[in-house]
Formats: sequence, C-alpha cells, structure tokens
Amino acid sequence: MWRLKVDSKGRIHFKIVYYGPTLSGKTTALRWLYTNVKGLKKGKLHELKGPDGRTMFFDYLPISTTENVIFDVFTVAGARRHRVVRQVLLRDKDGTVSVDGIVFVVDSSRRRLRDNIECLKEIREIVGDKLGNEVPIVFMLNKQDLWDAMSKRELVKILDIEDFPVVETVAIRGKDVAKAFMICAREIILKKLYKF
Repeated sequence: MWRLKVDSKGRIHFKIVYYGPTLSGKTTALRWLYTNVKGLKKGKLHELKGPDGRTMFFDYLPISTTENVIFDVFTVAGARRHRVVRQVLLRDKDGTVSVDGIVFVVDSSRRRLRDNIECLKEIREIVGDKLGNEVPIVFMLNKQDLWDAMSKRELVKILDIEDFPVVETVAIRGKDVAKAFMICAREIILKKLYKF
C-alpha cells in the first residue's frame, strides 16, 4: 500500500523518474528544467557522468512547487547494461514500486523505434499494472525536429499509448519540456493527494 513520504520538516516528497532509451534526451530535459524554468525552487542538480558524458547511473534534481511539496526528479541511464540500476530506482528491496510518476522520453527518430519499444516493454514489466493507474506516465516524444522523426500519430499507434498524455518536445531547445513535467506533477498530486 502506498504511503506519503514525509521528511523531518513535514514536506511531502514525490519521486518522478525520466525513463527511456539511451541518448533520448532525459538528461537534456532535466538540465533544461534546472536552467530555464522560473517560479520553481530547485535544489542542486547532481549528475553522475562517465568519461563520454553519458549518464552512468542516474541524475537527481529536487524541485519544490510549494513549501510543502518536493518532487525528487531522477533520470536513469538508458543503456541496456544499466537495467539493474533502473529496477533499483523504480522498486524497493521488497519489490514494491517506489516511483510516483514517470516521464517516458521517446526518441522520435525512426532509427530508434526498436529501442523505444524495448524500453517501454521493460518499464511495463517493472511497474506492472500500476503503470498509468497508480503511477502516472507522460510520454515526451522528443527530438521532433529531426529529419527522420516519426509523427505523433505513428508513435502513439506503434507504442500503444493512446490512453496516456503525450507531448511533442525538442529538449535541446526546451520546447514543451516544462509542459511534460507539469502534466506529470499534476497527475501525481491528483492521484496521490486527492485520489482522482
């Protein structure tokens, strides 16, 4: 059973994980939120990068929307070899799902379709039937500016995500990155605090 996570100062914490294939734009989106979004209190951005600049394990950024609500925002490395890290970030030791919301970052390039499908299959296996029900998920169709970007209609149909919020983004320029975050945050508040 899900319980509110409250710290010693009485603040409620919710965990949002940016999930998706390697190099889909998860860290770029988080950096853009950190650098450009005004009106939110943000803590320090913690990045764990390898020598090639890729996320090694995860990135972390606390974001406060009010004095009493903090979103602990993580990105998770998308490379296949980091599957265990992704599982640890999404589940407790006892196997209980430990994430409150997910922003799934789709790489819209036609060449990356298989990676998107595999990654989405993985998260559905890890989170199970809570995905979209108890755990809101928002799909960021990122890199919509690429020459080989698949259309929203194509991706929604192929990925079978008709019933979920979908936002077309270009993370490197910040296009609708904040919108995807805000939709996820709103859904978490509605589901967890107000039981909608």
